[in-house]
Amino acid sequence: MTRANGILAVDKPEGLSSAAVVARVKYLSGGAKVGHAGTLDPFASGVLVCCLNRATKLARFLLQGNKHYLALLELGIETDTQDATGQVTERRPLPPLSRVQIDRACAPFRGQLLQQPPVFSALKHRGRPLYEWARKGRPVAKPPRPVTISRLTVTEVNLPHVSIEVHCSAGTYIRTLAADIGRTLGCGAHLKALRRTRSAGFDIDQSVTLAQLEAMAADREFDAVLVRPADALIKMPERVADQHLAAKIAHGKPLTRFDAGDWPHGFVKIVDRRRALLAVIDVDRQRARYQYCCVLNGC
Repeated sequence: MTRANGILAVDKPEGLSSAAVVARVKYLSGGAKVGHAGTLDPFASGVLVCCLNRATKLARFLLQGNKHYLALLELGIETDTQDATGQVTERRPLPPLSRVQIDRACAPFRGQLLQQPPVFSALKHRGRPLYEWARKGRPVAKPPRPVTISRLTVTEVNLPHVSIEVHCSAGTYIRTLAADIGRTLGCGAHLKALRRTRSAGFDIDQSVTLAQLEAMAADREFDAVLVRPADALIKMPERVADQHLAAKIAHGKPLTRFDAGDWPHGFVKIVDRRRALLAVIDVDRQRARYQYCCVLNGC
């Protein structure tokens, strides 16, 4: 079993659930503890960020990273799941739409907006995923949630198909975006295909396929592809601990303003001189509070 602690970006193939990919990574690593930082639906492909061993403590921070997608919409057909895996609920004639008209329909969805989560989702209601309620004919509508779509570009139009590129905040549902664009066009739409090209700071060209991972595991090179925990939190402010501070963190002793020095407000990663991650600290400078979010003791 690999004892390495790190982050692995996997290029998830279509047809596998995120849980199945995590199970495969666990097997290839020889039974390491593995978690993921944001699921992908089985029909989708692309970047799935996995955390191994002590690095699983960092999943909560990686989950909040922005996402990039390439999506294929099919106009004229609506489904109950808003994607190609669902049952068709309505078919509408497709008017002769120009690229300009389609781009105008996308305009209201750029920027900050409220998005209604789909009833077929993993969000919970009374402790059960929404998709379980929906499959039993008792769909539950959750309140709209704020999301940000920083980029929404029409890249190709080949009716009834429209390709778009989307850069968005965590928690954005691309299939809901597809359905909303279809309604704006007046013909309906669903998400036919989806590929995630960036997640939590990891690009698709940094990701390895399961086949590549299998070859690395066979050659005992599995650890070589792991990203060090401190490097995975690339946008988080960093401070290097001296010997005194490292010892306090190792023993879980409370931190004070004397330890904090010039730490900025918010999350701060503390590393040793070798840039091994010691801990992530939540700094509240106004209240002079310095709380441990997680302690990794040099991984």
